[in-house]
Amino acid sequence: MAKYNIRNWSYYNKALVKRGSLTLWFDEKSVKEWHKTRKDGRGRPKIYADVAILCMLTIKMVFRLPLRATQGMAESIIDLLKLSIEAANYTTLCRRQRQLKVPLQRKDSNEPLHAVFD
Repeated sequence: MAKYNIRNWSYYNKALVKRGSLTLWFDEKSVKEWHKTRKDGRGRPKIYADVAILCMLTIKMVFRLPLRATQGMAESIIDLLKLSIEAANYTTLCRRQRQLKVPLQRKDSNEPLHAVFD
């Protein structure tokens, strides 16, 4: 393992603190389209639009969460942002994740990850 001589401790400490920084927001268009309004084909109509499911599956992948924890985290984020939407149930996520692919590319762990929900 490489050993680095740190000379600027104040910068190093600020960088370590900044590592834990988290900013969350939802695009207004996504919030408006969160619930599905039209029926696709036969059977019961879907309650949540694809954008809602993709958003929650992105949270699942970014934070490496199981489905139940993803539901809980999404509910917490929605509460923190005071949005008037509901998070999808983990069983809904399980069914719908088979049909949808989350378009996330792997990055190096040294680079920051920007997840935008729009």
